[in-house]
Amino acid sequence: MSNVKKIVLAEDNSTLSLLLKFKLEKEGYKLLVAKDGKEAIDIIEQHNPELILTDIMMPFISGLEVISHVRNKLELQTPIVVFSTAGQEEMVLKAFNLGANDFMGKPFSPNELVIRVKRLLGSS
Repeated sequence: MSNVKKIVLAEDNSTLSLLLKFKLEKEGYKLLVAKDGKEAIDIIEQHNPELILTDIMMPFISGLEVISHVRNKLELQTPIVVFSTAGQEEMVLKAFNLGANDFMGKPFSPNELVIRVKRLLGSS
């Protein structure tokens, strides 16, 4: 059981969260879902996941703050994939500057996300 890779998904859209949880768990990953950035940070600190998926715009704490917390306070090199709706180029650039590894514009294909997750986690 210990070789199951944990992924934290920080997404305030519950429909999208459920879809991604279903899709990624079907691929053999364990998904820990947070509905906002504050919850995401708590889960990351507790579970030390192999990958973090985060929306940029969320209540309480943004995805940018989550990235900053992971890179600067926790000093983790955990891969981070950021989601954002179109037209937020400045936010996306900020995310990369803070240490995000990948970006996907919303709406995106869950199948494409699975491919990116496998690439980042080095599993086929």
